[in-house]
Amino acid sequence: MTRNDSRPSRRTVLGGAGLAALATAAAGGTALAGPRRGAGRPTEFPLPDGFQPEGITIGKEPYAYLGSLANGAVYRADLRTGRGRVVYAGAEGTSAVGVKLDHDGLLYIAGRTDGTVRVLDTHTGTLVATHQAAPESGHFINDAVLLRDRAWFTDSYDSVLYGVPRGRYGPHEIRELPLGGDWQQEPDGVNANGVVATPDERALIVVNSPLGRLYRVSLRTGRATEIALRGAEDVVGGDGLVRLGSTLYVVQNRQNVVSVFTLDERGTTAKLRRRITDPRFDVPTTAAPYRNRLYLVNARFTTPPEPDTEYNVVAVPL
Repeated sequence: MTRNDSRPSRRTVLGGAGLAALATAAAGGTALAGPRRGAGRPTEFPLPDGFQPEGITIGKEPYAYLGSLANGAVYRADLRTGRGRVVYAGAEGTSAVGVKLDHDGLLYIAGRTDGTVRVLDTHTGTLVATHQAAPESGHFINDAVLLRDRAWFTDSYDSVLYGVPRGRYGPHEIRELPLGGDWQQEPDGVNANGVVATPDERALIVVNSPLGRLYRVSLRTGRATEIALRGAEDVVGGDGLVRLGSTLYVVQNRQNVVSVFTLDERGTTAKLRRRITDPRFDVPTTAAPYRNRLYLVNARFTTPPEPDTEYNVVAVPL
């Protein structure tokens, strides 16, 4: 769930940043004063200037939580209005990549190159746990999925997944699951990226961004089996994954497209159904569903990040 070339700047978001006054519309480059609305809810809304968003997650309530690559901050947006605020300020030298919200209000945050997984209580805005999933160098904790008693994270620089126990209590041992079988690890750059559970929830689906391949990963052995694609050669640039029932949405960041597949129950084949494009896409990285929409983060990796760089979230019909 992040760029496929150089790493983003660690420029710190200016403290207490509120909503940006203007959001840039990708179509035509015009400026919007506040959220754009449709059917009562905004179809796009701005984020704080300089925020450098990457991950997004939405729970049962109409709130989206987004993480910042710049300093690990977490922003909460009200999907009914498009307005929001920073609920966790982060810290210099940290990042928030993939984020996943649990039913108890705990937010699991991938820490990128520091090897950490942080757990935030969204009700109080305080960290309740920090797990050192991997060493601080040579690893990239990227995306997450909640399955059974663990939050599973990809490591984009290493062929391994990490299973972090869910909740604030109980055992805290982290399970390392090395990837084998068909898995191929490119020597440089981001590899394993987005991750979701298979429709039968017996395994995981992981996308390899540079190769453009989807893999079914056994939770018992770590064996990765390449998923047969029907109607598509690859999903190069695959970043965030979303699964709703047997439908898999693959966000292909620099391609500015979301490829929509139908999976079989075990997640061994994926048939392309359609592709979603939108002129407002500006290198979307991750997505989250809510009701009849898919909300996508415009990470704008082709735009140099500055304190006044504008970012936004756009919604498309599911």
